[in-house]
Amino acid sequence: MTDIIAELTWRDAINQVIDEDGLKELTQQKAISLYCGVDPTGSSLHIGHLIPFMVLKRFQLAGHHPVIVIGGGTGAIGDPSGKNSERVLQTMAQVQLNKEHLTAQMVNLFGTDNFTIVDNYDWLSKLSLLDFLRDYGKLFNVNTMLNKEIVASRLEVGISYTEFTYQILQSIDFLHLFKHNDVQLQIGGADQWGNITAGTDLIHRQEGAEAKVFGLTIPLMLKADGTKFGKTAGGAVWLDPERTTPYEFYQFWLNQDDRDVVRYLKYFTFLDQAEIAALAEKVATEPEKREAQRRLAQEVTTFVHGEQAVVAAEHISKALFSGDVTTLTAAEIEQGFHDVPAVDVSAAKANIVQWLVDTKIEPSKRQAREDVTNGAITVNGQRIRDVEFELDPTANFDGRFVIVRRGKKRYFLAHVK
Repeated sequence: MTDIIAELTWRDAINQVIDEDGLKELTQQKAISLYCGVDPTGSSLHIGHLIPFMVLKRFQLAGHHPVIVIGGGTGAIGDPSGKNSERVLQTMAQVQLNKEHLTAQMVNLFGTDNFTIVDNYDWLSKLSLLDFLRDYGKLFNVNTMLNKEIVASRLEVGISYTEFTYQILQSIDFLHLFKHNDVQLQIGGADQWGNITAGTDLIHRQEGAEAKVFGLTIPLMLKADGTKFGKTAGGAVWLDPERTTPYEFYQFWLNQDDRDVVRYLKYFTFLDQAEIAALAEKVATEPEKREAQRRLAQEVTTFVHGEQAVVAAEHISKALFSGDVTTLTAAEIEQGFHDVPAVDVSAAKANIVQWLVDTKIEPSKRQAREDVTNGAITVNGQRIRDVEFELDPTANFDGRFVIVRRGKKRYFLAHVK
């Protein structure tokens, strides 16, 4: 089989491994089952969540069987986050709704073949308190638990017993999957190392020291400037197209720094080494063409949203760059103008100068007349120079939008009500 460990090493996708040589030997001998978990604390994954699942996808493409745990049980109590506060407990109804959304996203990424989704609520909810304490609590040393990084980081401000027990519950997940799904490997982010090793220790105590189980964590993803990957001025970049449009998603990857793009090509795409090397050469010799960034944006957007999303994103980008917005559909306008200044307007016709002032696109009639006369105003792709021009808000884009550009780059969107 493919040497998946060597592939991950080349892609700088390995932080820590339990028995790397043993795992490498096992994965070359046979297809294994492996898992990664996500708690339904929200209704969508963001690209930070995507980091461990990219590794899981590589295992799938190499012929191995990924299992994803949607943590309906652990999500009900919350893990000890890296923040200095307890998570807000969610209602079971909200957990269930989030679980349904995340399941749909996972199926979109992994398909339905050679792939399993499970919910740890199915087994954790059957544990009584006495069973939990007798069968599992007895096997965990509090001193060891306190030294786990994710717990130790919270001791100064305090941590509830509920969140403190999270690593036991996650360990029970690994044991259950080992026994019932033949799972031998757990993967996660760098902060999950303590939880993963707790799980392998539990399996060895219950199933014997000879049990072949492994753990693998992924390095913390930082940008070249030292800031956390995946955050923008507007917040997280979501996989849900209702929260981050495919156009915005595409633009996020297109705008990556030259210093980061090759690393992201290795990590977030399935391009081979030769093609990535060729793109790295382009970054070094012709950075102004941004070919590596464009390929990165195309590959990741296709993986998450499909090929048509890339076609639409590039069409929107071309229209906005050229100023020729007349070819855009109403749906593309909703994507491309998702974060531009917006205003609601009536469908009534109006004089352009008065309309620009009423919508606050222009601060005064004097400024509006000056900008119109100088050709600085375009409406729906048409440059307006006549201060007597009568604007019909329903004339374009199914009567739903008016697009105004002031100067070369400043766009405004009016929603026709």
